Amino acid sequence: MTTLKGKTLFITGGSRGIGLAIAKRAARDGANIAIAAKTTAPQPKLEGTIFTAAKEIEDAGGRALPIACDIRDEAQVIAAVDQTVKEFGGIDISINNASAISLSPVQATEMKRFDLMMAINTRGTFLVSKTCIPYLKKAENPHILMLSPPLDMQTKWFAPSTAYTMAKFGMSMCVLGLAGELKGDGIAVNALWPRTTIATAAVGNLLGGEAMIRASRKPEIVADAAHIILTKSSRDFTGQFCIDDKILAAEGVTDFQPYRVDPSVPLMPDIFVPDDDVPPPGVKLGKLPGFSK
Repeated sequence: MTTLKGKTLFITGGSRGIGLAIAKRAARDGANIAIAAKTTAPQPKLEGTIFTAAKEIEDAGGRALPIACDIRDEAQVIAAVDQTVKEFGGIDISINNASAISLSPVQATEMKRFDLMMAINTRGTFLVSKTCIPYLKKAENPHILMLSPPLDMQTKWFAPSTAYTMAKFGMSMCVLGLAGELKGDGIAVNALWPRTTIATAAVGNLLGGEAMIRASRKPEIVADAAHIILTKSSRDFTGQFCIDDKILAAEGVTDFQPYRVDPSVPLMPDIFVPDDDVPPPGVKLGKLPGFSK
């Protein structure tokens, strides 16, 4: 299968950034996309709402269903999934993209921030996946995809930001468990993570502003990699922890320059990418500060 035409995607946190890019890539095939996110009104530092996202999806060629949904709330998630099924007749793909981030050491992490990250990242992923599974079991080529990192258990990933690392690795542990649990049902469960920082609001607002944006790749690299994963046979490709450019390279992509925001600036590596994960030929990275061995 090389297209998502007619498939229904349930995407959390898809009103901007990587989630929206994945949605628009699927829309180009003619997919149906439910955007389950919290942003219903414009915010000063966050571009996009579920309604502007829906407009972009429809402009790209897909059908869109904007749903105001806080994935921390079980009743809201159940209602959002039910609304999606009612609108589109089922769910073929569940994408767990919603995430909260705070790169702070333990003593600087307020418990309400810890609870937020665990509730959205780990618990939200668990809840959304759980709620979608009955419908995925009825789908022809069902996939669950987490935007979460490889489980590279090194001190350097935990020491600077224990709470965030626990919350993101919790998403990846859902991959590990669900891939095994659902293998017999033919439901693929995989993770996708970027090799570099991606030009999103989180990177711009929280991790370094314009300088970090210029050192990043565009969200489209993750979207193109996700499209490759989601069009693979769900029975043959599951339980994988994928890196975006490696997935693309395996499909014959050799030129990654178009994905760069500013080719004159060294690429900033993302955290959590294992040391032994070698970039594709020609891809050179700068140094990742603050995460020494």
